[in-house]
Amino acid sequence: MREVAEKKKETVTSLVNALVENPVVAITRVDGIPAPQIQMMRKKLRGKVDLVVSKNRLINIALKEASSKRKDIDKLAEVIDGQTAIATADINPFRLFKEMEATKTSAPAKGGEIAPSDIIVRPGDTPFKPGPIVADLQKAGIPAVIEGGKVVIKVEKTLVKEGEKISKDVANALTRLEILPLEVGLDVRGAYEDGLFYDRSVLAIDEDAYLTDLQMAATQSMNLAIFIAYPSSETIPFLLTKANTDAMNLAINANIPTDKTIKILIQKANAQAASLASRVPEAPREESQEKEAEETEKEKESEETKEEDQGDQKEEETEAGDD
Repeated sequence: MREVAEKKKETVTSLVNALVENPVVAITRVDGIPAPQIQMMRKKLRGKVDLVVSKNRLINIALKEASSKRKDIDKLAEVIDGQTAIATADINPFRLFKEMEATKTSAPAKGGEIAPSDIIVRPGDTPFKPGPIVADLQKAGIPAVIEGGKVVIKVEKTLVKEGEKISKDVANALTRLEILPLEVGLDVRGAYEDGLFYDRSVLAIDEDAYLTDLQMAATQSMNLAIFIAYPSSETIPFLLTKANTDAMNLAINANIPTDKTIKILIQKANAQAASLASRVPEAPREESQEKEAEETEKEKESEETKEEDQGDQKEEETEAGDD
């Protein structure tokens, strides 16, 4: 008994040292992971993360002792559940979480596990031929029938809801359908760094969505700074461009001639003149010109006729004189 007690004491001391000496500490669940697979994960994480599996009671004792040297590190005890390991690293908690998540792989259910999310079977053909498999699937609650010499799932069915226990019958049916509802790997439940505790919900961020939010925030802040004319190294070029554009628009609208606006003002005047000319009726002016031309032509013809009459009269007078 004394040897057992000494062994436990040494384990607690080792855990306390790990909790105090490493900048980042995480509580990780290792339920259902075979020992050989854990060894492979340790090898994969070597140089980034150290993993120590221990009994929950000893980890709780170590956290309590370590809290005297690192403020609030004992908050990690709140997320201890199931078979637990302590992960220590010198990388930030978010990168640590990402490294640990990368160890996860899909795995079949054996029965008795808690569903991590809704387990759903979709309608469609199966690779099975008619036989006892139909009864096995129906026993698990899967709506399977025989159609065209094949076993077919008729409609979509939620077999197990998130948080519910997976029965043995359902587990067997899912395995035969090659549906792997579980994830096996190192499951970070919480992490600690510099006096701050990070719950899993905080660590599990969507990087793509986060980057999109950052880009949107940067764009909106730039738009606001330009709108309120806030000068900075980033906004000055845009503000100068905006000021130049505003000044040019004002000069053009106020018809102020400068070496930069005169060409635009002339173009503007020409456009306005053309617009005004297009509104003046063309038909009356053309009719008036035609009438003037006709009257001129008639006057010209009248003059020519008069001259011809006068010429004829002179000729007649000349002929009479000769007689």
